[in-house]
Amino acid sequence: MATKNKKLSLKDKYQYLTRDMAWEPSYQKKEDIFPYERFEGIKITDWDKWEDPFRLTMDAYWKYQAEKEKKLYAIFDAFAQNNGHQNISDARYVNALKLFLTGVSPLEYGAFQGYAKVGRHFSGAGARVACQMQSIDELRHVQTQLHAMSHYNKHFNGLHDFAHMHDRVWFLSVPKSFFDDARSAGPFEFLTAISFSFEYVLTNLLFVPFMSGAAYNGDMATVTFGFSAQSDEARHMTLGLEVIKFMLEQHEDNVPIVQHWIDKWFWRGYRLLSLVSMMMDYMLPNKVMSWKDAWEVYYEQNGGALFKDLERYGIRPPKYQDVANDGKNHISHQLWSTFYQYSHATNFHTWLPSAAEMDWLSEQYPDTFDKYYRPRFEHWQKMQDKGERFYNHTLPQLCQVCQVPALFTEHGDPTQLSLRTLEHEGERYHFCSDGCCDIFKYEPEKYIQSWLPVHQIYQGNCEGADVETVVSKYYHINIGQDNFDYVGSPDHQRWQAIKGNRPLGGDDDSRDAA
Repeated sequence: MATKNKKLSLKDKYQYLTRDMAWEPSYQKKEDIFPYERFEGIKITDWDKWEDPFRLTMDAYWKYQAEKEKKLYAIFDAFAQNNGHQNISDARYVNALKLFLTGVSPLEYGAFQGYAKVGRHFSGAGARVACQMQSIDELRHVQTQLHAMSHYNKHFNGLHDFAHMHDRVWFLSVPKSFFDDARSAGPFEFLTAISFSFEYVLTNLLFVPFMSGAAYNGDMATVTFGFSAQSDEARHMTLGLEVIKFMLEQHEDNVPIVQHWIDKWFWRGYRLLSLVSMMMDYMLPNKVMSWKDAWEVYYEQNGGALFKDLERYGIRPPKYQDVANDGKNHISHQLWSTFYQYSHATNFHTWLPSAAEMDWLSEQYPDTFDKYYRPRFEHWQKMQDKGERFYNHTLPQLCQVCQVPALFTEHGDPTQLSLRTLEHEGERYHFCSDGCCDIFKYEPEKYIQSWLPVHQIYQGNCEGADVETVVSKYYHINIGQDNFDYVGSPDHQRWQAIKGNRPLGGDDDSRDAA
């Protein structure tokens, strides 16, 4: 009696649609087909050891993603039809979206390109399929983010020309240089940089604050695309952990190479996320948690458990982790102070924290805020009350590696700026920290090519010799039609027309009164 074929198990189906679709080349050498797989020094003895816990195949992937898209865009439509921007907590919140759109969304596109490239250059079929699906994920993420925020572009300024700004605006060279560095590395370093160091170790410090901040401030469009992306992020984090363990298990010679990459990309990711720290502590009208608390939960606790697990492979926690742990008490205040001075050269507004907000910061940072940062804000408030709002019209020294201005302070002494210098082939280079200086020393031929916005402006390569001309002509930010302090700006005036004249930062503060 004929029997029906049994339905394939998920494991067998995954096997047929990934590894069993690969083949051994006959008339070309494998080394010629996959030339980038060996030059980093990583030794792979058996690609079949690669395991994908999700065992996701393309037919399942398309079905799964199509269902999510249908639900997501239905919410976007409802948000737009019901003028959802009127339900946010305050127009100041939109500045966090400006930072996200110009600083983060283009990185999703860079990740799409990067994963498409490395998905071509692995000889292992399992890794190729995983990278190609993540590449499609990243393209989807940038598209959903642009659609979610396009509604705000109709009502608030600073959201236009985001792609143009990403390649030119001074502070956006920080995220841009991060991905340019990763994409110009080899395939294994790219996965260590993005899949492991960023997606697995640090991604919660980016997505959780932004999405929770959106929920706390009434932005349901951003919350929705965040939830839609998080299911993808779960797979991305798994890929990050899998690639690290795979490399470490394949050959003992891989351990020092991987350790160096972890040290490098932890530090680069930490410097990149300094932009998120000021968003959390200063840019959200309704706060979720402080950067200090987020760092303790998502890095010190979660990251500590991760590196405890990796000890058995010979991996230690990242170098300069102690500096980052100490910096949780300072970096958000130092970043916001810097952006307050230079808001005339950004696409978003800044403002001084209200009395209620400074009290909250005092509670969150009892050892540092009142001692080091409150006096600065109170001094600037006195200047603003006299009509002398402080702007800094000189340009700062940038770090050659992370491209953040040299604004951070020494580990253990927040009264001293941290600055390192190094001579290489007759040229002097500047760094914000020992971490960035070490990265430069290891491969200086890469970082001597850094395109530093401040240097380019002073050399006259940005369509003007002064900041105002550069901002209007080169950045496409019209300084003549905007006040880059939030109070009195077009965004502020439109919000007053929507919600009425409300105090800035609470009922106890009337600085926002007309």
